[in-house]
Amino acid sequence: MSLKVPSSLVSVEWLYRNLADKDLVILNATLPKVAANNKAALQENQIKKAIFFDIKKTFSDVNAQFPNTVLPAKEFEVEAQKLGVNTTSCIVVYDEHGIYSSPRAWWLFKTMGFDNVAVLDGGLPAWKKAEFPTVLKEQTQKTLGDFKAKYRAHLFKDYKQVLENIQSQQQLVIDARSSARFTAEELEPRPEVKNGHIPNSKNLPFTKVLTDGHLASKSKLQTTFKEFVSKDKALIFSCGTGITACILALAATVAGYDKTSVYDGSWTEWGSLPDLPTEK
Repeated sequence: MSLKVPSSLVSVEWLYRNLADKDLVILNATLPKVAANNKAALQENQIKKAIFFDIKKTFSDVNAQFPNTVLPAKEFEVEAQKLGVNTTSCIVVYDEHGIYSSPRAWWLFKTMGFDNVAVLDGGLPAWKKAEFPTVLKEQTQKTLGDFKAKYRAHLFKDYKQVLENIQSQQQLVIDARSSARFTAEELEPRPEVKNGHIPNSKNLPFTKVLTDGHLASKSKLQTTFKEFVSKDKALIFSCGTGITACILALAATVAGYDKTSVYDGSWTEWGSLPDLPTEK
């Protein structure tokens, strides 16, 4: 029987115990944080067997108008196969910040119909803190995998669906940006993007669901989300460019919410299109 993740979030201890499993695929999905020094954000070492999952250049549509746009399923399938991912693989995704960009990779695989995938709680910092071994980063020879993508369209929303939802309010939009950006007290980092937020949306900064680089406890997450919405309400998560929205998607999943989606264009798209309504 092939290795299965116990949940959408696994501990460094779980990963260490299963490190030698033939079906285990470890992906490093690190992105530099916005406004961070790129060189300072990158580590020389990695977890053994780790393969770089390039969200920006490989697993986003680089020809799209807005950053981090989801790839068409067939292109995602081809690129995942190049990383050696099989239909029988067990995928653990981590990043070098703790939890930042790794949930985006987790969400992409879920969207492509693959459920045997989890985020490493605490990422590389937690792995190092536990004194588990690391190796120098290197290019590794990979055998072509047989991964198959089965796109789940309901897990991503476009601006037209979000616009329709302003009237119907069938789903609650939750924005992962900082409170200052949500209320327009702080200007957007992209000068061409308007300030403010989507009408009727709520603000839950992604930092509120994290504790020292780890995801907050299940009970704390349940309490946090209960303040916003009941479990029977469908949720759309948004942020700046679709990265940290996936942190909220992970947190909601761990808290027991299963009617979740991510607005792929997020505020960069919404704030760039001239005819879309905004609030401050």
